[in-house]
Amino acid sequence: MKLEFFVRDLPLKHTFTIAHQSRDVQDTIIVRITDGAFVGLGETTTNPFYGMTAENICERLEAARALVEEGNWNSPEHLWELGKDIFKDNPFAQCALDMAAWDIFTKKQGKKLYEYLGLNPANIPLTNFTIGIDTVEKMVSKMKEVDWPLYKIKLGTDQDLEITRELRKHTNAAFRIDANCAWTADQAIQYSEELAKLGVEFMEQPLGKDDLEGMAEVFKHSKLPVMADESCIVEADVKKCHGLFHGINVKLVKAGGITPGLRMIHEAKSLGMKTMVGCMTESSVGITAIAHIAPLLDYVDMDGAMLLAEDIAKGVQITPTSIAFPEGAGIGAELLT
Repeated sequence: MKLEFFVRDLPLKHTFTIAHQSRDVQDTIIVRITDGAFVGLGETTTNPFYGMTAENICERLEAARALVEEGNWNSPEHLWELGKDIFKDNPFAQCALDMAAWDIFTKKQGKKLYEYLGLNPANIPLTNFTIGIDTVEKMVSKMKEVDWPLYKIKLGTDQDLEITRELRKHTNAAFRIDANCAWTADQAIQYSEELAKLGVEFMEQPLGKDDLEGMAEVFKHSKLPVMADESCIVEADVKKCHGLFHGINVKLVKAGGITPGLRMIHEAKSLGMKTMVGCMTESSVGITAIAHIAPLLDYVDMDGAMLLAEDIAKGVQITPTSIAFPEGAGIGAELLT
């Protein structure tokens, strides 16, 4: 067994802005596990908001080299458990390794990941297409560039309602709103009534991740469902979000990979909560992995590769009406260079 990992740049089509950061290029780390016959690929992005850099991600992966290459693990879940101490402060690195482990493991089984999990790809919900914060004119231009039936609108400005009203004039598509922790409880409650009239499905993470008192008020009075993102990072957060949010948005990189992500989804379902998996601005390696578990979900946000000026991989092909997986077993994404 051999472990490799390397950093790649992902240039974006447009500057991507959310409430707390902007970027034109996204760093991503690709992990490759090989055994001479099969290859498994995984991916994780860097993220300054969570303190995850290319340097500390690669350092953690190097610390896990012996664990991986000795091969004393018989499943992705087993490897994840063995690596818990190594990755306890870096779930992003563990995600990339876990994804690669699932890829090579299911290739050895001769099954696609969704087949191994017993899932039906016909049940994959439509992904939204994300419109980052910008001038209204540029946000409208981005919608016209990619005509999509479902948009996630990033907000967190002083003109959030005005932006949403103006965007509504240019499309009949459904909207989802993501404030990325930018609002107060009073704002979220007040905005929800108008946003509901504007065809918004739900609001994602309107308040700061630790404002549990405020979220209790929003949950009680909002005219729209509310989804947790920054408030639901790891498995222990799922139960904390019950009664404060109507559902959770699991980010595999923040959770530590597919292995804990699946557990979070099943726990949320057992609590009667809606489930969603979201992406970072990833290549088709990470996006294809998300697509395989998407049949479990009520909602999915897997547009990351669609936001790139140039993808470094090929994998799942997504249109408003179809999902086409790569041929062959495993996750199935392949690097182009």
